[in-house]
Amino acid sequence: MVIAVTLMLFTGGCASPNNANSMKPVSAPDFAASLRGRVTTDAMMAHLTKLSDIAKANNNTRAVGTPGYDASVDYVAGKLRDKGFDVQTPQFEARVFHADPGSVTIADKKFEARALEFSLATPPVGVTGPLVAVPVDASPGCNVADYDNLPVNGAVVLVDRGTCPFSQKEKAAVQRGAVAMVVADNTIEEKMGGTLGESTDVKVPVVSVTKSDGALLRTMTGPATVQLSAETKTISARNVIAQTKTGSTSDVVMAGAHLDSVPEGPGINDNGSGVAAVLETALQLGNSPGIHNAVRVGFWGAEELGLIGSRKYVESLDLNALKDIALYLNFDMLASPNPGYFTYDGDQSLPLDQRGNPVVPEGSAGIERSLAAYLNSAGKTPQDTSFDGRSDYDGFTVAGIPAGGLFSGAEVKETQEEAKLWGGAADQPFDPNYHKDTDTLDHIDKTALGINGGGVAYSIGLYAQDLTGRNGVPVREDRTRHTVSK
Repeated sequence: MVIAVTLMLFTGGCASPNNANSMKPVSAPDFAASLRGRVTTDAMMAHLTKLSDIAKANNNTRAVGTPGYDASVDYVAGKLRDKGFDVQTPQFEARVFHADPGSVTIADKKFEARALEFSLATPPVGVTGPLVAVPVDASPGCNVADYDNLPVNGAVVLVDRGTCPFSQKEKAAVQRGAVAMVVADNTIEEKMGGTLGESTDVKVPVVSVTKSDGALLRTMTGPATVQLSAETKTISARNVIAQTKTGSTSDVVMAGAHLDSVPEGPGINDNGSGVAAVLETALQLGNSPGIHNAVRVGFWGAEELGLIGSRKYVESLDLNALKDIALYLNFDMLASPNPGYFTYDGDQSLPLDQRGNPVVPEGSAGIERSLAAYLNSAGKTPQDTSFDGRSDYDGFTVAGIPAGGLFSGAEVKETQEEAKLWGGAADQPFDPNYHKDTDTLDHIDKTALGINGGGVAYSIGLYAQDLTGRNGVPVREDRTRHTVSK
């Protein structure tokens, strides 16, 4: 379904490449270090405190479609306007999903189940069919062939999480006639979350169960009944966009962070931390700094619904506007309580089995080197994190814009080797509060916020002055861009 979107966008500005280049030369590293020094942990914590207060006043959430999100937009836009920025809050439409706790019942035993986002609802009596478990292998229900020799038609299928998107699993099962799908988690956690995708044409109810319940279900046979009350509605949401009035508007340095939380919690690390760092950097930079390249900041809505706000923004840009963006810096989760210090894998140095199949435009390797050098200078040895499509850089890289960013880790557990590097707790999640109501101010690691937030300021300041050299990006006439279909 094509979703209508009305956007007012920055595609130009008051400065030109010529007058930007006529400024007195400024050392890019010195400018970056100065900007970093002005972005303090206390100032970022003040923004996080405000976002926390907003959540507390609005049912402990800042999710899109709630008053908490609208108040977050107003706060960020207001701070930028107070500093003299021309701010726009382009509106777009997003689908919002709500579901009550569901269940899977077999042989008089009821298992708690949780809907995958955008699942269909069942009738009140549920949907019933024989339980068919897909073998646990390298492709757990990802392909139609995974159901060969299984009586899937009219069945409730049980698959393990992993390897491919949930939507791909659902599509394969539907092609073989399944009436419902149960996805068993592949990690030990209280409950599993996940989305089928905002634009997916979902055909059957899809719910998730814990790893232990999934293992028990695999031992059972007979009719299974899935019950789920769920609803999807379309709402309007806003991004926040602001740009400096100085610097070349054909060499824009763009930085972004998603502004929304999940419905389950206030989202103070995910992603208040990124918002606080980008916002404070913009405020300290000012609306008319002495820079060579214009700086544009974006605060995205509906990231937690499938990167919708940032993708709508990229979709709205024509080829020239895309070429005007020299690079995109993404900051999502910077202050995890058991923090890692990751840079996005712009040079594709991760092993093939950890890399996936990302789109990594030319120039991304240089961005990674710049961020890695910063972390090393801050006393932290960086490690790679994959361009796995889980954050807002995705729309930009698909359009051909080089990207990079910092990340302190989410639900994945820290390895022994990483714990030795960073002094963290091995075999524990980087953020045990990820997507939970416990993602609060009390669980922000201030040291990580200071280091990674400083990296936001340093990288923006560095590229605002200089896009050339080994760690630079292609000049405008050499940039390859692709318009993204709506």
